[in-house]
Amino acid sequence: MHGIGTEVLKGNRRGSASAAMMGKRFGALLIAVVALLVPTIASRAVERAAALSTATTLERIAIGSCLHQARPQPIWDDIIKAKPQMMLMMGDNVYGDFRDETAAELKAAYAMQAIHPEFSVARAKLPMVAIWDDHDFGRNDGGADFPHKHMAAKLFYEFWGATPPRPPEQGLHFSRTYGPEGKRVQIILLDTRSFRSALKRKTSDFPHWGPYEPDPDTSKTMLGPEQWAWLEAELQQPADLRLIVSSVQVLAEGHGWERWGNFPHERERFLRTLAGARGPAKIVVLSGDRHGAAIYSAQNAGGEIVEITSSALNIPPPGPNRDARVAPLVTDVYVAENFGVLDFDWTNRKLTVSLLGLKGQTLADRVVPF
Repeated sequence: MHGIGTEVLKGNRRGSASAAMMGKRFGALLIAVVALLVPTIASRAVERAAALSTATTLERIAIGSCLHQARPQPIWDDIIKAKPQMMLMMGDNVYGDFRDETAAELKAAYAMQAIHPEFSVARAKLPMVAIWDDHDFGRNDGGADFPHKHMAAKLFYEFWGATPPRPPEQGLHFSRTYGPEGKRVQIILLDTRSFRSALKRKTSDFPHWGPYEPDPDTSKTMLGPEQWAWLEAELQQPADLRLIVSSVQVLAEGHGWERWGNFPHERERFLRTLAGARGPAKIVVLSGDRHGAAIYSAQNAGGEIVEITSSALNIPPPGPNRDARVAPLVTDVYVAENFGVLDFDWTNRKLTVSLLGLKGQTLADRVVPF
């Protein structure tokens, strides 16, 4: 999304040609040095909080996305103070776009993240569950045609200490269900990268900012046939509340960046699939990617669908957000560093979704009955 973050290692493009060249050389040197350290860093014991037991009744969890390894990460102090039971990392968990099978940039990114002092403290205290987006996938706005995605998947699993649920070429999507009967929360994490078809560049007729526009080609896919079948089956599992993590936005309109709306037929299928889920579980969508945070609400055949977009943890955009303020957007779009918190009230059967900024400032919230 936006290609934000690459300039940290590439120098300031607005400087002179010589300064830009020096920046690129320094960036390449830094990547090379860190890449040499990867085996040493990887061999160290990484302190991780124990995984949250699936028997746990969820009361509070945190969510976030877009975490650059070469920048300060003060927001972790605020997340830890919020005392979530776990943290959902919804993609762009490092910035490591790369072009060849060595994946040197992505290896260097993970190595830097592993020893980042603020991230290291958080990782030792908070159970983390992760899925990827384009910059830990390896290509900005990347999809099925990225030839090195299997290397990126290998590095993803190594960094997160996770066991692949299937061969990586079949996708990274997975689900977990927490809590006892009556308080079961199913968390479904989609892989919106491995199988996604090419996006359509916008024409002069498309009125919003961003590089893409909706594509009428119904042969294109967001998830691929196998993941679609898997999702349909997952939605028939028993649950009292379902959280679906899509690294890219589902409901959002008013912009031409990555979103499900770039494939209108796929979004319609997604909403139909949600409507056909085994009831009576409420469904809430969680997303990242945009370097902006907001809450969205739309009516679906199965009732209201609420989406909370939380982005970015430490890499806000260089300028204001220019999304059109149109439905289904129900809040402002917040561009400062942020994270999300989900509070589960099992007595009154309601979920409160909140967007929080630095120092724990509440930016927006919404109550979702279930």
